[in-house]
Amino acid sequence: MSSFAVGSASAIGAAARDLLVTVAMTQTRSQPQGTAARRLVETLVVNGIDTVFCVPGESYLAVLDALADVKDQIRVVTCRHEAGAANMAEAYGKLTGKPGLCMVTRGPGATHASIGVHTAHQDSTPMILFVGQIALTDRGRGAFQEVDYREVFGGLAKWATEIETPARTVEIVERAFATALQGRMGPVVVALPENILHDDGGPAPVRAVTPARSALPAAFVAQVRETLAKAERPLLVLGGSGWTQEASDAVAGWCERIGLPVSLSFRRKDILKNDHPCYVGDLGLGCNPKLIARAKGADLIIAVGARLGENPTQGYTLFEREGLADRLIHIHPGPEELGRVWPTLLSAAADNSLAALALSEIDPGRTWHDEAAIGHGDYQAFSTPVPVTGAVNMSECMAHLNDAVPPDAVVTNGAGNFAAWLHRFYRHKACRTQLAPTSGAMGYGFPAAIGAKAVHPDREVICIAGDGDFMMLAQELATAVQHGLNIITVVVDNGTYGTIRMHQEGHYPGRVIATDLKNPDFVKYAEAFGAFGVRCERTEDFPSALTAARAAAKTQPALIHLITDARTSLPTAPSAGCARGRGCPLPHGERG
Repeated sequence: MSSFAVGSASAIGAAARDLLVTVAMTQTRSQPQGTAARRLVETLVVNGIDTVFCVPGESYLAVLDALADVKDQIRVVTCRHEAGAANMAEAYGKLTGKPGLCMVTRGPGATHASIGVHTAHQDSTPMILFVGQIALTDRGRGAFQEVDYREVFGGLAKWATEIETPARTVEIVERAFATALQGRMGPVVVALPENILHDDGGPAPVRAVTPARSALPAAFVAQVRETLAKAERPLLVLGGSGWTQEASDAVAGWCERIGLPVSLSFRRKDILKNDHPCYVGDLGLGCNPKLIARAKGADLIIAVGARLGENPTQGYTLFEREGLADRLIHIHPGPEELGRVWPTLLSAAADNSLAALALSEIDPGRTWHDEAAIGHGDYQAFSTPVPVTGAVNMSECMAHLNDAVPPDAVVTNGAGNFAAWLHRFYRHKACRTQLAPTSGAMGYGFPAAIGAKAVHPDREVICIAGDGDFMMLAQELATAVQHGLNIITVVVDNGTYGTIRMHQEGHYPGRVIATDLKNPDFVKYAEAFGAFGVRCERTEDFPSALTAARAAAKTQPALIHLITDARTSLPTAPSAGCARGRGCPLPHGERG
């Protein structure tokens, strides 16, 4: 090597060391008070945010630095994938009624997180996604990881914006809270250009946002009373988000007083306790045929919070448009949903819980206790375990889970045929105990459970996941271990993408391709992360496996590897098939 080369290397080495020292000094230097980054974090604190789920990125390091100063007020949960972080934030929003907070970096970080934004949109969940962004001065140049977030998220979020003036940071973040919480709740995306985060965030005072909530007009309530008094076969359908225990209890008392049959919309089974004497089942995938007949034959449908979309209406076949305008009362917080698909007799835009409280005061002057008793009996029979082939009977496993865990346990799932067993045979006993994506997003349940444990560290949280579903975001087990979020996960392993396989065999018999899975030993997988694992291959072994997992979860995350037969499916008729929520040209149905 020439002396020139050696000298150059030495010079470069010295320069590199100087650069590292400079970077280190920069990293340890605190930001000036009042920067846009600090005003943003201040707004989060004032609005009661106590947890942020993130994957860090250099594009928003200034915000992370500001969060370091409020560690005693906001917990930062570092995740292993942006989709995991977004799903955890979505779960936080469902359980708390406050916007779930997710922070990711620009470009790939934001697009990875988009699945959580889509779920929050479909599920009407309040959520705010903060995305690091390139400097404003580089916009439009095709800069590294440049994305126009207004375009990318415009159709997924309620509002997608970018902070372009640092002095408006507080204003925009407060508007993000209001937008996420008002009307039909949903996600907001806020891009944070890197160069503005260090600038002065302005003098605007920070306030706690109080979202506007619409109540039902007294005249409308009177019309509902008059209409209900004339009905012979009424059915109340509850759905949507933002339900409180107070509203749930009020509706429960009202229905019990007058014997009003009540159903719940797709994956909203926790709005009303399922052992209520007037509960007649949920309108979802794998729906009870007797409930479908009841809904079709009802002479009055009162829908509160439910959008009455594809899945709860069984592929838009539950109602006939002709005559529906004489028997549908639709109440929803988003006025844009009223009349969107179905004509109505009466409609009003109102907050779900406020509407429920108002309706619960109605005395129609008559009762329907006999109808409710028949409907509840149908539900109880339908949710009783059934005989199936194979060594593992999932209906009995879910019924045992139902009996074993406390009433306030939070149960989560993603998407796949496995979820039909949970939804049919597990009976929810309290409000805000179900986390299930109406978007049909695979991979949701596991990170959602981690998010739930962050919200409720003292409650049991159980995730039921398929093997394909679990592996979508299984790496978040590292997040659970690192942060001490000790959830229980049941991985239902049938070695296939079950829903897709079911439809594949229906359309193309004997031509199986792309739907078989080769899975790891999930017990060893769990143990490799520092979690507990146990294998279960028989129905009779499930109780002991669950007992062991619950005991282990006092100190570490726990996983049950439940081996099932891919050929076993629920012996029901329509609607259980398309749990993924896409690619279902067949009529929605399980094929046993």
